[in-house]
Amino acid sequence: MSISSSLNAGVMGLNSNATRLSTISDNIANSSTYGYKRSQVDFSSMVLQQRSSAYAAGGVRVNAFKDISASGSLISTGNATDVAISGRGLMPVTNNTGVGTLASERDLMLTPTGSFYADQNGNLRTQSGLFLLGWPASTEGEIGNVSRNSGVDLEPVNISASQYTASPTQSIDLGINLPVDATEAGGPGESYPLPIEYFDNLGRAQTLTLEFTPNTPASGYSNQWNVEVFDSAGNPATSIGDLDITFSDDPNNGGSIQSVTATNGASYDTGSGKVSLNLPHGPVDIFIGRPGDSSGITQLSAPFSPTAVTKDGAPIGDLQSVEVDEEGYLKAIYNTGFRRTLYQIPVGDVPNMNGLNSLDSQAYSVSAESGNLYLWDAGSGPVGSVSGYSLMESTTDIASELTDLIETQRAYSSNAKIVQTVDEMLQETTNLKR
Repeated sequence: MSISSSLNAGVMGLNSNATRLSTISDNIANSSTYGYKRSQVDFSSMVLQQRSSAYAAGGVRVNAFKDISASGSLISTGNATDVAISGRGLMPVTNNTGVGTLASERDLMLTPTGSFYADQNGNLRTQSGLFLLGWPASTEGEIGNVSRNSGVDLEPVNISASQYTASPTQSIDLGINLPVDATEAGGPGESYPLPIEYFDNLGRAQTLTLEFTPNTPASGYSNQWNVEVFDSAGNPATSIGDLDITFSDDPNNGGSIQSVTATNGASYDTGSGKVSLNLPHGPVDIFIGRPGDSSGITQLSAPFSPTAVTKDGAPIGDLQSVEVDEEGYLKAIYNTGFRRTLYQIPVGDVPNMNGLNSLDSQAYSVSAESGNLYLWDAGSGPVGSVSGYSLMESTTDIASELTDLIETQRAYSSNAKIVQTVDEMLQETTNLKR
């Protein structure tokens, strides 16, 4: 009878609003939890097949879910390894068991934010036991080809192996002016030494000396220089490269390099304008300029001026800190000022974010409802960038939750009134026999 359906509908209303009360309680309790995604409920009506003579109440059905696609506000912190995703997407993490297992057997989880610190083994983890995952970078800072549909190439981010580092010098750029008057007939032929500090593969400081000697002709200007290269890492008295440089006096590109002849172990590439030398720690390229170009070494009516001499490489450095840039690259910063890329933190995305399975500590896992995982470079495609020195606040709005709490309380009371009314009506029916 329809009165029984009213009782069932009232009971279903009580259960549904009890479920909503549970989500509100969870939201309020986690209003200060970083990275917490608000729980929500979706009410849907149930309709029974009706007869013309009577109406049967179908009741209500409730579905609870996490609004994982919502992004909370970011707040700044003083910790470089406080990391949050600014926008859509989640960063990959694993649990304590997954740190020491094979990638194929690891529990791959996702989280929107985390306050990470280095544990006793150098792994970056949160207090709740989530370990950050990333793609390891080569010594050149390259990631290479990695799988983006799975976590098979991800590794726990570990900074202990990067406590000390040395970056050998591989490239030197010269910005020098040679005095044209030094190549004039009758000149003294005085040499101009240019010592350049560089670093070998053990982080030791060495000196590369370039000695510029003008060629003085019998008359006029020769516009020619001989350059000998000496290396303190080997025999300082023995040249490891010779260059014969002729400069142009053409009206259009006067003072620029016209031609370079490299001998004694050195080679010159006209396309790049670089001289290649083989030093004990490995090859080094020195940019001197391309023919007809105004950059590099010039010969003008001015004193000998090494105005711009730059090099890469760094001596032995002690790790000071690590930082994560907006592209997800985790970089080690050493006390020498040298920066080295250690890992790239990808940003994971699935077609249905709200279909992810919710786990402890604001972590989520892929499910059949969420769809397949894809790991993007931060800031590319649909995903947001990585923000260091930041944490994501809870998506809970206390004012909205308290408003929902009032509505839920009223709705629960109303459904309880239905049950009470049906009980009274059934009591009246029972009393008809008396």
